[in-house]
Amino acid sequence: MNAQQFASDNYAGICPEAMTAMAEANAGSASGYGDDAWTRRATDAVRAVFDTECEVFLVFNGTAANALALAACCQSYHAVICAERAHVDVDEASAPEFFSGGAKLLVARGADGKLTASDVISMASARSDVHFAKPRAVTISQTTENGLVYAPDTVAEIGAACRARGLYLHMDGARFANAVAALDCHPADVTWKAGVDVLSFGGTKNGMAMSEAVVFFNRALAEDFAWRRKQAGQLASKMRFMAAPWAAMLPSGGWLANARHANAGARRFAAAVARIEPRWLRYPNEANGVFLGLPEAVAAGLRARGWVFYTFAGNVSRFMFGWDAEAARIDALAADLAELYAATAHAA
Repeated sequence: MNAQQFASDNYAGICPEAMTAMAEANAGSASGYGDDAWTRRATDAVRAVFDTECEVFLVFNGTAANALALAACCQSYHAVICAERAHVDVDEASAPEFFSGGAKLLVARGADGKLTASDVISMASARSDVHFAKPRAVTISQTTENGLVYAPDTVAEIGAACRARGLYLHMDGARFANAVAALDCHPADVTWKAGVDVLSFGGTKNGMAMSEAVVFFNRALAEDFAWRRKQAGQLASKMRFMAAPWAAMLPSGGWLANARHANAGARRFAAAVARIEPRWLRYPNEANGVFLGLPEAVAAGLRARGWVFYTFAGNVSRFMFGWDAEAARIDALAADLAELYAATAHAA
């Protein structure tokens, strides 16, 4: 087994609770395509978490969850408003456009990659003529690509702006668990009670093997979604292996425990960086990501010592912490940063 890296929370393995649930689902045979007890329990567990009736569909990955959810909101001539650097815009290979038959993404260049209600109003009101794509949906990322979270009142403001203009509100929740843990709020308060119509609820980054839930709080949008999922190749024949972790981890609270551990790892690292050189911290640490503006020599030095991480435009290096983040490895990364900082400072 390789030493733990912090390039992505996707690097983490399957958490023990999810693995146990899958092993239990493997004891014998069961009906396929979601007609099984585990899928029914998982669906009921999602409804219990959000304390509301909703339609729930499991898919294999976040790109499918986002693209199919937005396709359920839009026709080919519609537009989706999103923030600059939103995952749906920069990291999903035009999947939302493809599965919606051509719906256009309208990018709002707000601060720190977050949308505001005023952004929604401005972009939705910019044009209404037939020569331009008609705004129909808004998507926000929880957490954002910069590791920031939307508070319930902020989501509610965006939701109100959407309602006033006949727009659907989608939430890309690949790291939804981390946001809920950071906000310490009821999941309902930051979703359907705040005006969210459909949520892509991430399980993979939360310790599951490969499963996301598309949750329709606006149940009318779920009409024919079962066919949309099948057409996209996202209907699992052995659905119970995707569903079993949800059926176990939601009722037990394991999903939040995993998120809290990941967030704590990020806080530990951010605190260490603040002691070394606080100017490196590019964004506030609000969930399980830490974003640094490292000098080129320091970044190169980390890579030479075997550390793996992504560096994005603007010289922002990202470090993500998963459910299995090890304190000793976090401290080792921080120690290497401190040594490299001292060496570069001395050389200067």
